[in-house]
Amino acid sequence: MKINLNPEVTPQSKIIVALDLPTAAEAIAICDRIPDVEFWKVGLELFIADGKIILQELKARNKKVFLDLKLHDIPNTVASACRVATKYGADFLTIHASGGKAMMQAAQAEVQDSNTQLLAVSLLTSTSARELASDLQVPLEVSDYVSHLVKLARDSGLTGIVCSPHEVANLRSQVKSINGDDLCFVTPGVRPAGTAHGDQSRVMTPKDAIAAGTNYLVIGRPITAAPDPVMAWENICQELS
Repeated sequence: MKINLNPEVTPQSKIIVALDLPTAAEAIAICDRIPDVEFWKVGLELFIADGKIILQELKARNKKVFLDLKLHDIPNTVASACRVATKYGADFLTIHASGGKAMMQAAQAEVQDSNTQLLAVSLLTSTSARELASDLQVPLEVSDYVSHLVKLARDSGLTGIVCSPHEVANLRSQVKSINGDDLCFVTPGVRPAGTAHGDQSRVMTPKDAIAAGTNYLVIGRPITAAPDPVMAWENICQELS
């Protein structure tokens, strides 16, 4: 829709680096260290701490912004929040598909004429099959539940999906957008080989995620928390080249 679903084939264009940091000062310092990054993610912690500052700074540098707020509330509240987010110039904005069709439709209506593309979050990559069954009491396999949520998002008019890279290939074969185009898949849970999984349960290497059909990789701590963030970034780009 707004973002090119097939970005120029360069490693940099496929990677969204997550600024999972507590202050704008720390986030800007990372941006200064890795100026070749084209696309940055701002999540809840940083947005609550210094949202306006960091978003304005990133846009001043002509960077793309993934505003990852995972909105989930009554339709009117989420729609209003989406309307505000478009004023920040967010390129991607997340809402939870589990919020339901009415919520997603209301949100999509608010961004329709802006440069912001909504992404529907299917199932968090930190959620395991056991947690889905025991904690959330969802009597479906992970793949079936994710497929249901993605179809619900598609039927609500959204063209972007956030899911585990493990689910992309199956979803691509099952679900097209309303107009028949491919959906845009953005995948967290991406970890270079040999790095810690942290709180992620369903992970994949960058190279394997791209091979599975991911449009954009979201990678945070393996880059920003590395002893040498520049080297970590360059190694991932090299892996994808």
